[in-house]
Amino acid sequence: MSDRLPVFTAVLGLAVLLTCLQASDSPLYHLAPLPVIDQDIRQTTARGLTNAEKMVYYSGRFMGAPYLLVCEGEGENGRYETQPLLNLQKINCMTYCEIVMALTLSRNYEEMFNVLQHIRYRDGYISMATRNHYTMVDWLPANSWCLEEVTRQVGGADVVESTRTIRHGLFFQGKGIDDLPAVLPDRTVCAAYIPLQKLALHEQALNSGDVVALIQDKPDIFSAHMLMVIKREGRTWFRHASMSAGKVVDEPFAEYIAKISKRPLYQGMSFMRIRERVDWSLPGAARGKNPLHE
Repeated sequence: MSDRLPVFTAVLGLAVLLTCLQASDSPLYHLAPLPVIDQDIRQTTARGLTNAEKMVYYSGRFMGAPYLLVCEGEGENGRYETQPLLNLQKINCMTYCEIVMALTLSRNYEEMFNVLQHIRYRDGYISMATRNHYTMVDWLPANSWCLEEVTRQVGGADVVESTRTIRHGLFFQGKGIDDLPAVLPDRTVCAAYIPLQKLALHEQALNSGDVVALIQDKPDIFSAHMLMVIKREGRTWFRHASMSAGKVVDEPFAEYIAKISKRPLYQGMSFMRIRERVDWSLPGAARGKNPLHE
């Protein structure tokens, strides 16, 4: 047996090496072994891409990934949701954007996992009460350390504002949760968006890697869906984890807008841009800043 051990070790090492070499050709949701994902992140970091370029690259590595509405939670020992803290095999529109951002901002797997929790939870503290549930009111302000709200920059005079009253208490009641020790107070907030019929006028002002919130006409919530902007071969696309398609897809800019414009529920889009200079002193907490009111 001792004579065979070096041979076995060499074969195992070769297998791991070959797997790592193939990593860049495989969708990320297929790369289950953590060392392989770690190696893939390290190799991508070494390429010297901008954060916007990495957003495009990593989002493309999830093309075809299966959609699952409730795919991540507080972990197997969580009080309210026992879905995993990280699920690369199945994603929804928000976890997709969060994972791509975490990959973009990280140099290895462990760092990516930690950054993801700071994106998803206020101050990185994992709980139902501290999760950034509402895209425009919780998630965007809490992530101003790595995201810039650029709706007015993109849309200029065509930007309009909408007002909502956000009630976390009612949100948790809807989930059957009535024992949370910390619930944010009701807040009336304004958010900027570009109406759907005006978006085509501002297509050129969008950048690859921009994060998009689809704004809907409801009294107590802004965002109905999250997407990313991709520009390639002279065309603009929306890349997103689609519930109707059941997977991550690319849809042409004009065709997608025409499709959703048929539903009166949808009003327009808000846009966010990954920062190239990240304020690492503020991960997970905007320290009094609210980009919706800047």
